[in-house]
Amino acid sequence: MSEIQVNVRYMVDDVPPCVDWYVKHFGFEPVGPASPAFAAVQKGPLRLLISGPMSSAGRPMPDGRKPEPGGWNRFQVITEDIAADVARLTAEGVAFRNAILTGPGGSQVLAEDPAGNVVEIFQPATWG
Repeated sequence: MSEIQVNVRYMVDDVPPCVDWYVKHFGFEPVGPASPAFAAVQKGPLRLLISGPMSSAGRPMPDGRKPEPGGWNRFQVITEDIAADVARLTAEGVAFRNAILTGPGGSQVLAEDPAGNVVEIFQPATWG
């Protein structure tokens, strides 16, 4: 069986600022050529497809609904020091939907990219 590649697609309003945001704040690398309609960035095994309104993924559905950014689906970035990462990102001007929440599995906070899409920063609980 051939290897399966998995991508995550985010709809955005403006592609270039979102590419810059993922590269600057989370260390993603651009993949291939970018355009005002579409770009891809990658960090480790995660390839994020950034699709603007002019991309094929941005076309309206047959029932008239339009793909749009800003939902609640997200991917997680695992950290060993969530407080330090939130402080760094806050200083860099990153917006958050909430303060750090802590539960039995660990701590999390939701950062928003320039289009309002969510990146969850997660620090697993220490099991002892």
